Amino acid sequence: MALVTLEEAKEYLRVDSADEDATIASLLLTACILTKEVGRITDTTWASVEAGDDNSTTLVQIRAVCRVAALYTLGYLYEHRDEADHHELLLTLRSLLFSIREGGLF
Repeated sequence: MALVTLEEAKEYLRVDSADEDATIASLLLTACILTKEVGRITDTTWASVEAGDDNSTTLVQIRAVCRVAALYTLGYLYEHRDEADHHELLLTLRSLLFSIREGGLF
């Protein structure tokens, strides 16, 4: 199970057609990579977060925070395709992922 599916991403963005599926899928991949990197999440932990098969309290919390961060990032990248302020995006993403970045949930 992916952290955020294409269908969930399209619903979040309020996109009904399949015209932009490739663009949304690409932005979603970027959003997930940014979430992992900014959150300083190891490959092992990220694999568990994406799989969603570990129901330990810590991983459920990390997954919830990562979903919000990935969806926010996706929305930002989608809405600001032409004039994105990546510095602003990264500052907000750091704030969203603060508890993970500082080791509060590990």
